[in-house]
Amino acid sequence: MLPRPIEPMLAKIADAIPTEPGYLFEPKWDGFRALVFRNHEGVVIQSRDLKPLNRYFPELEKALVELLPKGCILDGEIVIATPHGLDFDALQQRIHPAASRIARLAKETPASYVAFDLLAAGGKSTMALPQSQRRERLERLLGKPKPPLHLTPVTRDREQALKWLNEFEGAGLDGVIAKLESAPYQPAKRAMLKIKHSRTADCVVAGFRWYKDREDAVGSLLLGLYDDSGVLHHVGVTSSFKMEMREELARELQPLRKNALKDHPWRKWAQAVVGDEQRMPGAQSRWSGGKDLSWEPLRPERVAEVKYDHLQGMRFRHAAVFLRWRPDKPPEDCRYDQLEVTTPFELAKVFRA
Repeated sequence: MLPRPIEPMLAKIADAIPTEPGYLFEPKWDGFRALVFRNHEGVVIQSRDLKPLNRYFPELEKALVELLPKGCILDGEIVIATPHGLDFDALQQRIHPAASRIARLAKETPASYVAFDLLAAGGKSTMALPQSQRRERLERLLGKPKPPLHLTPVTRDREQALKWLNEFEGAGLDGVIAKLESAPYQPAKRAMLKIKHSRTADCVVAGFRWYKDREDAVGSLLLGLYDDSGVLHHVGVTSSFKMEMREELARELQPLRKNALKDHPWRKWAQAVVGDEQRMPGAQSRWSGGKDLSWEPLRPERVAEVKYDHLQGMRFRHAAVFLRWRPDKPPEDCRYDQLEVTTPFELAKVFRA
């Protein structure tokens, strides 16, 4: 049996699904990446950052002990499936210090494990084998898996992968993964491709955070969108700037700091509750890891066009990418109704694909 921990193989972003032959395509699940070690004592569930996850998913640990043969290591994703698709918010709530809360959530919103790679079987490593052979062995190992264990769909057909990219988002999935059939498993290497949806939105810039310990360079811009009742919601950040632009932004935004808090739409959020989708952009939570998330308010008069992949509730799931300023766009026109609406898709159909 291979020693643990093992760093998972990673993916790099691609603009489109590859057209050249030799790829296997899989749906990209939106959950917690996890390696599962089934040894003689039981199961160890390892996170992407090499930490144990067993205590947060007791129902999954119990099921995997029963469903997996001893001596195997799987790579996959922990997800929470609901009638409305995958629920990443419910998944995040599991990372909690209170065992009683975890036990309650394990019953109310039980987790599932979607396997997509095989690192060992029968106590022997399979990582040097080509991806196509690892997939075949994974299928033989799992057979027809029973929930909460699932086997991710796979195809060599690019047209099918395009269909998955367009349809599966409606079930809460996150795009498509492309893997070279001939490639071995490469821990910690970005040896796969991930293709995600790319959309743009015009957002109000209502604040910013400083870059590290500096006060002459912007770290990130805080983005907002108005709802139908005229409330400005904090929807995320954009932070991919070169140092020259960080310094330029600090100078450019300086005039908007004057009297910014006086009528600021987020001025009353100091006592916001963690988990509230309107929580103050600088509020600490159990996800912040103690980082300094203090922020500087700006008069909400500037509009930025950003690129994003998808929404999680009322917020961008990942950091948005700054594209350009929109001086022609009034801030009050930056509303949720500009965003593309995803057509719902039945999650059960994804599992059966």
